[in-house]
Amino acid sequence: MHLRILCAIVAGSVVALSGCSLAERLTPYKIDVRQGNDVTPEMVAQLKKGMSKDQVRFVLGTPLVTDVFHADRWDYVYRFQPGRGKVSERRLTVYFKDGVLDRVIGDIEPADPSEEKEKIRVIEIGPAKAK
Repeated sequence: MHLRILCAIVAGSVVALSGCSLAERLTPYKIDVRQGNDVTPEMVAQLKKGMSKDQVRFVLGTPLVTDVFHADRWDYVYRFQPGRGKVSERRLTVYFKDGVLDRVIGDIEPADPSEEKEKIRVIEIGPAKAK
């Protein structure tokens, strides 16, 4: 009888102690939250001074922030908050002068065009030659 009680106490203690470490691992699932415009370095590399607002909108998408008081400035903000891990933010501000792209400021560096050529092989296909 005493042995049964002792075994029950030991078994209960083992389950309780193992439950503590297990409870720390079993946390609710947290989803990844993405907000804003995900502007890539490849997109920034396509921007050229003198582009119209429509061309910039085609490359980068509609800006997250447009200010009525600063119509010649578009802000692209992207925030990524993973369920577990560190939050990351990126910003890109596009300035226009006389309706065309004047300058770009932000923390997104344009992609190196030489690297793109190495990644993508372009095969030019011309008209078939007649025999």
